[in-house]
Amino acid sequence: MPRAGLTTDRVVAAAADLADETGFESVTVSALARHFGVKDASLYTHVKNLQDLRVRVALLAGGELIDEIAAAVAGRAGREALAAFAGAYRAYALRHPGRYAATRIRVDQSLVADSPALRRTAEITYGMLRAYGLTEPDLTDAVRLLRSTFHGYCALEAAGGFGAPRDVQSSWDKAVDALHVALENWPREPEGPRGH
Repeated sequence: MPRAGLTTDRVVAAAADLADETGFESVTVSALARHFGVKDASLYTHVKNLQDLRVRVALLAGGELIDEIAAAVAGRAGREALAAFAGAYRAYALRHPGRYAATRIRVDQSLVADSPALRRTAEITYGMLRAYGLTEPDLTDAVRLLRSTFHGYCALEAAGGFGAPRDVQSSWDKAVDALHVALENWPREPEGPRGH
C-alpha cells in the first residue's frame, strides 16, 4: 500500500538524495519504489518513466546550484564574482555528487525554455561575463571555457585524480586567477572593414 503523502516533489527529492548516496546512474524507479516501500507502479502516477524522473532531478539540482551561485555572487563583480561563482559551483559539485551528475545530462530545449532555474542560470552566468565586456559570440565561448574548466576540475578532484603534493585549493585558486586574466584579455575577432 502506498505511503500517504507521496507527491511528485517528494519523489524527485528522494531520487536526488538517492543519487547523492549511490550515484546518479543507480537511480531507477525500482530503487526509488523500494525506498518508499511501494510497488514501481505507484510511482508512475508521479513520473512518466525513468527519463522523466532523471530530467526532474536534473532540473531540481540545476535550481539548487544556481541558487547557491546567485547568493555567492550577489554584489560582486570581476575577479571577486568569478571566484565566488567558481567556489559555489565546486562546493555544490563535491557536496552533492549525484545531483551534480544530473545537471550534466542533456535536457530537451523546450524544457530549458520552460525552466525558470535554467533561464536564471543563463542570466547570472552571462551577466557575470558581460562585466568583462564580452558580447556574442565571445559570451558563448567564455561560458564553454568556464563550464569545461569547472567541470573537469571537479570531476578529477572527486575521483581523487590530483596526486601531486600541491594543495588542491591552491591549484583551484590559481585556475580561477588564470580564468580571470583570460577573460580580461579575451581574444576578440578583428572587426571587418569599415565604410568611409
